[in-house]
Amino acid sequence: MSSSFTGNIQAKAQEVAREDYDRAKVLLSDASRSGAYLYPFRGILYFLTHRSLWKPFYSRILPTLGLTAAVLATMFFFTYLPQLAILVLVNGPLAVFTTVLLILNESSTIVNIISRNFLLQDALLDTFDGTLLARDADGIVGEGRQLKSGNDPVARLGKILKTPFSKFTPKALVRYVMYLPLNFIPVVGTVIFILLQGRTRAGSVHSRYFQLKGWSSSQQRDWLERHNGPYTSFGTIATLLEMVPVFSMFFAFTNTVGAALWAADIEQGSSQMNQGTAPDLRESARRAK
Repeated sequence: MSSSFTGNIQAKAQEVAREDYDRAKVLLSDASRSGAYLYPFRGILYFLTHRSLWKPFYSRILPTLGLTAAVLATMFFFTYLPQLAILVLVNGPLAVFTTVLLILNESSTIVNIISRNFLLQDALLDTFDGTLLARDADGIVGEGRQLKSGNDPVARLGKILKTPFSKFTPKALVRYVMYLPLNFIPVVGTVIFILLQGRTRAGSVHSRYFQLKGWSSSQQRDWLERHNGPYTSFGTIATLLEMVPVFSMFFAFTNTVGAALWAADIEQGSSQMNQGTAPDLRESARRAK
């Protein structure tokens, strides 16, 4: 009787493992085919070679760097040894490195919560919209704000007509804390934790773009569910970049540029996602209704 029960449990576990493996293969295939994971790096190159996008970055650099330095110093001073003492029990010698990664991730989350809600929201909004203008997506930007004449994309940005980026929600914080114990699993746990953070971030990558499109919550959810792999890959790379000490603010802006470049490609029909599961966003919107 017990052997039969154990066999059923093992069979069920193998079935679940196969399903998860197949699902992971599909997500990886979609992510690879879309090339979404490259957009954070494309954002870096585009930002560095387009000085017209630097103005919002310069306007926030000093207060954000001060915040980042204060958070990192506080976190390492007060939490490194306590967390190391716990992680060394499960990670052994690797705890020295996994604790650093954990604190960098925690610090990045704290800085993101404070800076995106109080310091960077307007600057990131201008960077996203300015990048779309630089890519000749005037029509879509004009749906969300007044535009001025001229050649400088950031200087052309006028009064905001639609609600900008959504702020960090309590649900996201709860999810972060809930996944935090994964870091107790040696190496693999930290990797899974970062991947989950990337998946959580996926929903906000194109929040501004969806607002400009006038999409409802159900339309956004439908699009994100059908392109979970690409958005998770973008979110994971963006999360890793923003974990880099001191440069987290710089990467917050370049990731925003990368997200805008991706949105411009989707809008103009030149993204791999347009050639795959959806011809364009307008068709997706019609199917979601």
